[in-house]
Amino acid sequence: MTAVTELGYVRFGVSSLEEWRAFATDLVGLEIGDDSDPGRLYLRSDQWHHRIALEENGADDLIGAGLRVAGPAEFTAMQAHLSELGVPYEVAGDDVARDRHVLELLTLSDPAGIPLEIFHGPQVEAHRPFHPGRPMFSRFVTGDGGVGHVLVNHAGLEATYDFYRNLGMRGSLEYRMPMPDGSTAEFLFMHANARDHTFAFGVPTDGKHIHHIMLEVDHLDDVLLAHGIVSKSQYPITVPLGRHANDQTFSFYCKGPSGFQVEIGWGGRPATHQSEYYTRDTYRGPR
Repeated sequence: MTAVTELGYVRFGVSSLEEWRAFATDLVGLEIGDDSDPGRLYLRSDQWHHRIALEENGADDLIGAGLRVAGPAEFTAMQAHLSELGVPYEVAGDDVARDRHVLELLTLSDPAGIPLEIFHGPQVEAHRPFHPGRPMFSRFVTGDGGVGHVLVNHAGLEATYDFYRNLGMRGSLEYRMPMPDGSTAEFLFMHANARDHTFAFGVPTDGKHIHHIMLEVDHLDDVLLAHGIVSKSQYPITVPLGRHANDQTFSFYCKGPSGFQVEIGWGGRPATHQSEYYTRDTYRGPR
């Protein structure tokens, strides 16, 4: 079966591009693409044309998660596979593919209505080095692992698992957390490559498609630098510095201009491709 290989890019509808411009560059360290326009910002974290696209439309939510397949043969095979499964999809026209800076794409939704775009052939600007929007000690971790990961809404963990398994991902429940009311919260993680997870499910998303996006850096000091910058900004830190038990990433979360959260992390271990679960994170400092 053909399989998606990475979360290549994400698209967000936002209320204020100007707020995002400052947040993305001055706080996170992303680079603004040269061909951004008054209604859209392209954000770079490596030599791809962009990894994040922001469109000023007021949604303040995820409007597209770009899942890559290897090439044209796999793109055709994915269409046949989706048709066999009875999953509705639409192959986008050339104008939409050019707009996304890919060769071909199709659009579909997961069981919770999460908007997905399966594509191949991203525009890679090998001639143009990545320049962070502010000084960094190192770089963002992308490559075969894609842009990072997202935690999104779901319509039942079993149906969600089946859907993403049919796209070629692997995963399982990785947390069963006892809650103060005596219940147990379960969290599902699915991965498409060596990154521990591409999609995560299980946290309330306040009526939006997305809860957070995680961007990984290659140097611990870049997490600490970002934490210090955000701490002095208007954007609240929502989850303090600490280490996740499942992927062992050292990170913190903050609320971005559109209300959903951004996680900056370092040191994530590769996917083990074997199931195991945890009851709490390794460490989280005081809020």
